[in-house]
Amino acid sequence: MKYETQRVAYPFFIVAMALFALQIVFGILAATVYIMPDFLSEAMPFHIMRMSHTNLLIVWLLLGFMGSTYYLMPEEAETEIHSPMIAYVQLAIFAVAGAGALLSYQLGIHEGREFLEQPFWSKVLITVSFLMFLYNTSMTLLKGRKTAINLVLMLGLWLAAVFWLFAFVNPGNLALDKLYWWWVVHLWVEGVWELIMASLLAYLLIKMTGVDREIIEKWLYVIIGLALFSGLLGTGHHYYWIGAPGYWQPLGSIFSTLEVLPFFAMVMFAFFMFWKGRRNHPNKAAMLWTLGSATLAFFGAGVWGFMHTLSFVNYYSHGTQVTAAHGHLAFFGAYVMTVLAIITYAMPQLRRVQPYNQILNMWSFWLMTSAMCFMTFTLTFAGVVQTHLQRVMGMNFMEVQDQLQLFYYMRLGAGIVVAIAACVYFIAIFGPAKSQVSAGAENQLGTSTVQG
Repeated sequence: MKYETQRVAYPFFIVAMALFALQIVFGILAATVYIMPDFLSEAMPFHIMRMSHTNLLIVWLLLGFMGSTYYLMPEEAETEIHSPMIAYVQLAIFAVAGAGALLSYQLGIHEGREFLEQPFWSKVLITVSFLMFLYNTSMTLLKGRKTAINLVLMLGLWLAAVFWLFAFVNPGNLALDKLYWWWVVHLWVEGVWELIMASLLAYLLIKMTGVDREIIEKWLYVIIGLALFSGLLGTGHHYYWIGAPGYWQPLGSIFSTLEVLPFFAMVMFAFFMFWKGRRNHPNKAAMLWTLGSATLAFFGAGVWGFMHTLSFVNYYSHGTQVTAAHGHLAFFGAYVMTVLAIITYAMPQLRRVQPYNQILNMWSFWLMTSAMCFMTFTLTFAGVVQTHLQRVMGMNFMEVQDQLQLFYYMRLGAGIVVAIAACVYFIAIFGPAKSQVSAGAENQLGTSTVQG
């Protein structure tokens, strides 16, 4: 590891993985309610479980992005982090905000807006922490080398902070509320987060393939152009049924179709670079997570998103288990796997050990991705049945839920396999180290593979 302040990323990754584990726990609890409706109904109602599950996902992914930025920024900017102390303080503030919000949910204290349920004080602390992070990383960038990777990454992070401010906008009119609500929820995950994902994938591919930087940067510009072009007006597929003007029907449908393109470009980008570059990087598990992330992002966010975002399809499918299928695979492929890829790549260097337990790590990859794909297919079939029985045949909602019990059992089983795979991943990443990294081996792991 060339820069000492890259170690700032270590505690971010540890906290992120702890929250990832907690997210999976709440997910399994919520899935259990679908087959045992009275499960923990007094101690923790279903809406609290679901709220905790989705909020933990957002919080740990943000911590993962922060840790990834602190890890790659010194190498890309060729300078140390501006202030490690600011990084540690903002991590503590963010952790307090997240833990406090989670505790508030258990006590029934929340704002009730999906994904944005955090109490006001928690939102303020998150904002303060994010601004400290942006100041720290921006100052590092300003005094160092500017590359396409760190510029696109910082653009994505700054835009994420800007759109987060709409979390404080809560109009009394429900249509206006939903209009601005999607400016956070959609423009994060189907807009600026795609810039963050693309830049992290580009960094990993430069490090592990040895392909010339200029080639990878050209692909990166194409991907972010497609992401912003399609994602901004693609917000329209959320405006079909909330009282927005009718022109959002064709706009949302057209640009939602185009949202497939940046994810298709990411798949082509990742596999072309892998084919063009060297295939003998010692950290094969990190390469597996990198290629897997691009692939599942294309299917989860691209294909499954396209399946039900055309207005004449969405009229029947919105709010069904089809949405849950898309959401699970899209988040997992696009963002969860990207962060797991960065952690898999970075941890051997942060801990000064050779890539260890790679077989375990790769087992974790195949178990987790297989279970998530099975869960997606299960929820997709459940959603198709639900759409037909409820939206076409007009059956009562609860009667339809009784018809979906088999799918819910399978979804719970898949969630348990995901939990097992996560435990295997934690052991592979944080478990006993096999050997120390020599200076030459550490160069081989990352720093000497850069070209251009």
